[in-house]
Order: sequence, then structure tokens, then C-alpha cells
Amino acid sequence: MTNEYAQPDALVSTQWVADNLQTSNVRIVESDEDLLLYGQGHVPGSIMIDWVNDLNDRIRRDYLDQQGFEALCRRNGIGNDTTVVFYGDKSNWWACYALWVFRLYGHQQVRIMNGGRKKWVDEGREMTKQIPAYPASDYKAQARTDYKIRAFRDQVMEHVRASLPLVDVRSPKEYTGEMMHMEAYPQEGALRGGHIPGARSIPWARAANDDGTFKSASELRQIYEVEQHLAPDQNVVAYCRIGERSSHTWFVLTYLLGYPSVRNYDGSWTEWGNLVGAPIERP
Repeated sequence: MTNEYAQPDALVSTQWVADNLQTSNVRIVESDEDLLLYGQGHVPGSIMIDWVNDLNDRIRRDYLDQQGFEALCRRNGIGNDTTVVFYGDKSNWWACYALWVFRLYGHQQVRIMNGGRKKWVDEGREMTKQIPAYPASDYKAQARTDYKIRAFRDQVMEHVRASLPLVDVRSPKEYTGEMMHMEAYPQEGALRGGHIPGARSIPWARAANDDGTFKSASELRQIYEVEQHLAPDQNVVAYCRIGERSSHTWFVLTYLLGYPSVRNYDGSWTEWGNLVGAPIERP
């Protein structure tokens, strides 16, 4: 793996995953938008973490609590020292989202399989429909550290008032308010279109190559720093519609470019576009 990234170990190749399928302290996790993909075939030994039922609270608009996270890890045989490697569809949108939730609970050893499910399939690598079972672990979760990598609406409002950098990673038409969701998706989730005042439009997909891998560090710096004038010493908040695409950008800025202060606003446009009195900009 290229060493030009700030944290090159945050990415592993498909070959690395193939070489470590039997490594006891490595757990491969598939997390997709399309929840049917895992059942159609997956990386041998990989488990599925469902972003709806596994990571989210079933009633509140929030993530599973500390006990729930412990239970998730324990039943999947994930220990506190396990290296968890995430992959999935959509150039690893949901893989980055799942990784971000693991980081909320302080899990240190997290990786992304560069290229995700698409690259593994395109390379003709082994797939299976067999669902693995692992001995339960005794995982002990830390208290959730939301304040470090997660932004809430009041903090975003303070960010706007202070003219601090916001990154809108949605599609251009979502940014302008012409659409409420990406093309070919139901146009739902918010009553108003547009973007948070002062936010820069940097669609998440600009960071990805056609094969689903991440662009090089020099290409990423060209996008985020040369074109959009972000800098590592800034306090950055990223958002999209529900937080999954912005998790991808959070991963890029945090792990690949080494920005120490990046937060994901997972309430994103679904929340902001419905807030009474929230300021909205349109071109």
C-alpha cells in the first residue's frame, strides 16, 4: 500500500485480506447499503454488520448504546485487540460508516479494504454463502466519545456562526437544493433543499477511483486543499443526507490526509433541512 497517506495502515488491499482470512485476531466485516448482497456471496469468513438493525437504536435517532455495542462485538467474536477490516458496496460508504461507529466507542484497530466489495468481485476472488460462527468474546466497550468525531446540530450552528469550514459531500443538485436525494433515489427526507450556509461542495465521489479505491494522497490534497482551501489545522465538519457519505469523507480527511479535527454531522440534511428556523443557502 502506498506510504504517502498520513496513516497508510488504515487501508489494506484485497490481497492482504485474502492472505489473512484465517488470522485469528482479524475480523472481516461487510457493511452494505444493499442488505441483500451479503447473502448472495461474501468474503469467506466475513460477518455482516447491518447499518439499520445492528448499528442504530431501534427507536431513537441515535446509535446503539454501550451495552449494545458490547453485545454486537461479543456475538461476532470481536475482542478489544481484534483488527476489524470493513468493506462493502458503494465504494465503501457504509464500510466507512461502520468504522466510524466503531471509533465512536474507541475501537483502535480498524481498517478499510481498499476498493471494497466491487474490487474483490472484479478480481474474481473467492466468495461464499456460508455464514461463519465465532466463539463469543468478552468485549468491554469504552464510553462513547461523540464529542471527538461527531457533530450535533447546535455545534454545527456554532460552526456556521464562527465561519468555520463545513464540507457538503452530497451531489451538486442536492447542494443547490434542486434535489433532496441523489438521482434515482426517492426524493424524501427533508422539507427544504439547499445547503448549510458557508458549506463547500466537495462530493464524496471525487475521492474515489472508478474501481472503488481511494485516490492518492496527492490527488486528494489537490481536491481538498488546493481547490477548496482546507488545511490540516482547521476544525472541519462534514455532512451529507444521513451521515454515510460524509463518513467516507471523514475517513479520507482523518486517516488518509491526517486532519486531527474532523467531525461527522450524522444528522446531516435530514435533520438540518427539517429544523424550524435553521439557515439555508441556495445559489
